Parts: sequence; structure tokens; C-alpha cells
Amino acid sequence: MRTISIENDGFESIREKNCFYVDKTGFIKEWWESEDKVTLITRPRRFGKTLNMNMLNCFFSNQYAGRGELFEGLAVWEEEKYRRLQGMFPVVFLTFADVKAASFEGAVAAIKQNITELYNQYDFLRKGDLLNEKEKEQYDSVRYTMEDSLAVTAIRTLMGYLSRYYGKKVLMLLDEYDTPLQEAYVSGYWEEMTSFLRGLYHAAFKTNPYLERAVLTGITRISKESIFSDLNNLEVVTATSDKYAAAFGFTEEEVFDALEEAGMPEQKEEVKAWYDGFTFGARRDIYNPWSITNFLDSGKFGLYWADSSSNALVSHLIRTGDAGIKQRMEDLLEGKSIFTELDEQIVFKELEWNGTAIWSLLLASGYLRVESCPSYHAAKGAEYELKLTNFEVLRMFERMIRLWFQRNHAGYCEFVKALLAGDIKAMNYYMNKVALATFSFFDTGKKPSEQSEPERFYHGFVLGLMVDSREDYIITSNRESGFGRYDVVMEPVSPADSKLPAIVLEFKVRDPGEEGTLEDTVRAAHRQMEEKNYDTALLRKGIAKERIRHYGFAFEGKKVLIG
Repeated sequence: MRTISIENDGFESIREKNCFYVDKTGFIKEWWESEDKVTLITRPRRFGKTLNMNMLNCFFSNQYAGRGELFEGLAVWEEEKYRRLQGMFPVVFLTFADVKAASFEGAVAAIKQNITELYNQYDFLRKGDLLNEKEKEQYDSVRYTMEDSLAVTAIRTLMGYLSRYYGKKVLMLLDEYDTPLQEAYVSGYWEEMTSFLRGLYHAAFKTNPYLERAVLTGITRISKESIFSDLNNLEVVTATSDKYAAAFGFTEEEVFDALEEAGMPEQKEEVKAWYDGFTFGARRDIYNPWSITNFLDSGKFGLYWADSSSNALVSHLIRTGDAGIKQRMEDLLEGKSIFTELDEQIVFKELEWNGTAIWSLLLASGYLRVESCPSYHAAKGAEYELKLTNFEVLRMFERMIRLWFQRNHAGYCEFVKALLAGDIKAMNYYMNKVALATFSFFDTGKKPSEQSEPERFYHGFVLGLMVDSREDYIITSNRESGFGRYDVVMEPVSPADSKLPAIVLEFKVRDPGEEGTLEDTVRAAHRQMEEKNYDTALLRKGIAKERIRHYGFAFEGKKVLIG
């Protein structure tokens, strides 16, 4: 087995040291023959975007002229036409991967530093007679303390100098173009950052006479209105596009070949269960390279991709989302599909309230996959079927949900124990501790929890039950049963197992107009369970009536009474 070089996304280094590499040079030919002026490709993190951009740089950049040995034995080197193209262009290669700051000023300083380092690579341009005195003055003024107005046009200006020096237009490669924007959204300086980058991207990709072609990569497709408002020469390739479907990530054939090389052919099915599931366009059975290379290196299954960066934004959006979002998460955790419209142009300021935007973000980020092509409904438009990507992602979400209750984990666990034991006194004690500690945590923070409906809390609580009780119970909520709807049913995985009770939970908020006390609300919950005949589905599965327990949960602000 060739050496697995973890964290190495340098094409030159991998090829020189003959490290493990899956040939993706077919992407060079496919992209070049597309004749697209500016190409934006979105893929989840750790999907080989940076390695492919390094590959493009090594292939086209005149700084690698005569380095054809890097491509010997690879697909692109089979045609003489492409051998002649190698090392023929000036290339500007820039990454925004490290632009992660808590403030706008810090983020812009990082971008300016990257541009300054880019200028330093081509310092030879200012020597001799290529530049006039004013141009040399501009060159020398490019530093991390430069004015924003200078930074916005600095890349285009440098490309002009390179074009003049080499006598041909310049290729532009920008990796992780959206990292500054995601950080800006999380840290609260979205408007300032979009304004700055709108000017920079306009200068580099729209009003740039020195541009031959460009490739941008990132995780999300930021809405055109945000930063590409007048860039009409942009070809966008997302997770639902067929273009370049096999160029990023490993195909199943490539993964199975690697397992054969590593002497682990017997692991194919388990590797497929853990890591298969990504889809790009019509291409299915795509694997995340980060998980596969780490597995090949260690021989152990783990949450490699899921642990490779923070999932804070995803956690926040699901945790504070409304009841409908949490209900869909319940379905996803049960292995079911959800159906939704998608808008792959992510509008970050809509994420807090637009459910469609949330699922679009989760798809772009790799947490969901398209299970079937969209069907069209006159009222809804195109509707996609989505599922969790694979077992690794499922495990990641389970752990994320457990962390929601970590601040009062002991109380939560004790409540679950009391629930299964039928100890109502202990249930009330621990439930109120949990509710007091976590009620606001499930709120959006835009209004006091006491004035908001408690759906965010108890649907989050249901997700917690689903995760912690999965081995023994099937948890369902808001499903039809008998003549009505219940809130939560805990059905034993093995109905014939008489040791485990079946449990029906009804959640109700006290109605001051109809219920004088929380005790009245609990009684109303029990009447509803009886009148609506919620036991029907359980009885049909052979669970005896005496094994079914009913509990009413009465909410009033952060107070909870169970009876």
C-alpha cells in the first residue's frame, strides 16, 4: 500500500513522494474543454477541492513548466494536446481558507495579508522597466494595512502586470471563496463582508480584461444578490449538477480498489455502510476522501469527516428551529426521507426562519443527500427527496443532540430512568431541572422563553429520547393513531418483551381560559389520550393494555407538571 499522507493537499508533494493518490486529472480535460469563463464548484468540506486546485495550478502554471513528470501515468497525460498545455499560463492561485476572524477588521486584514503574500511571489515584476513609477508605487503599497479600496482591485491589477510580462492572459484559482462569508454570518458582520467581497469579486471576475479563465471552489453557493449580482459569465456547479460529478470525492470503484491495495477487501460492505451515500447530480455512491484515507491509514471506523471541523452553525439552526424542523430531524434519524423544495443559492440571513434554506445548507454541506430527482407540483414547485448521507452522519447528529443536554446531563439521564421506572415524583423533579436549564437553549433568543410556545423545547427533548433510547425503543411523534394524534409514543423495539413498557406522552400548554391549574392541564392531557384512543397502534402490535403507560406533561413557561 502506498503511504497515506494525511493532511497533505499538495499535489506536487504527493506525486513526488509517490503517496496514495486517486487520479482526478480527468477534471483538467473536462474543465478545459467546457470553455466556461468563470466556474464556481461547490462541494462539502474535505472533498479534495484544495488538492484539485493544487493540481490545476501544477498543470497550467508556467512556474511548473517542464514538470510533466508530475502527471506521467495519469489520465490527462495520455493525450499529446494536453502534454503541450502543461506549464503554459501565468496562474494566480489564492485561498481564503484561513480567513476566520471574529470581526470584520480581522477578516479583511487576513484577506489583505493573503494578497500581500501573492504580490511577494511576483516581486520580480517591479524590477526593470515593466512597471512605471506609479505602478511601482502601487505595488509597494500592497500590504495588510492597505486601504480597502486598494485591496479590492489589487488582484486584478496584479493580473494585469502578469499578462503584460508573459504576453498572455492569466488563469485565476480561488479556493474556499465562501469561508469569509460563513465566518461573517456566524460572527455578525455579514453586511460589511459582502460589501467588501462584492467589490473584490467584481474586479477580479467581471471587469478584468486580463482574465483567461477562473475556477472558484467552496462549500456553499452564496446568493448572486449577495456577491455576484452582475457576474453573468458564471457557471455554477452544485451538488445537484451532473458536471464534474466524479471529479471531487471517491467513486465506489476507486474506494474498493484502494481497499484491495490495502489488503482489506473484506471490509468493503462495512465501509460502504459507514461512508457511502454522497450524490452529485445523477452520480451515486460517492465517498468522502477524508474518511476513506483516514480509514485506510488506521484500519478503524470512526467519525473522521464529521469530526474534521465545527458543526456549530448546523447545531444552532436545528436546535433553535421550529417544531417542523425538529419533526423532520426525527424522521431523518429514523432513516426516513423528507421532501422539500431547495434553493441552492444560500441566503444566510434567511437561515433563521426559512426552513428551505436550512435543508439547502445541509445538502450543500454534505449532511443530506438527494435520494430521488425532484417531482414537480403545481403548488409547491420542484420537490426533492432527501435523507441523511450515511451512518457516519447519523452518528454525528446523535452525538450533537446528546451535547444539547450536556449542561444538565445527569438530570436528563435520571429523568429517563424515572420515566422507564414509572416514578412520577422523580420524573417531575428531574424534568423541571432539565427544563429550567435547557428551555432557553432551545429558543431562538429573539423573545423570552416564557412567552414562546414550548414546541422547541419538547421536540428537542424528543430528539434526545430518540438518541438515548434507540437500543430499546422506537420513538415516534405527531403521528396518526386511532382517532387523533399523539405527541410521543415509545414503542419497545421487541413488542413481545414484557420487561419494557410502552409509553404514550401528551404535551399540553396550560390554557388559562379553560384550565385553572397545571393539574387541570394534566387531566386534560389524559382525557385527550383516552378520547383519541392513542393506544390503538400499540394494541394492534400485540402490546397488552396493562403494559401501556400514559403520562400528561403540562407546560407553563419553564414550569412542567407530569401526571
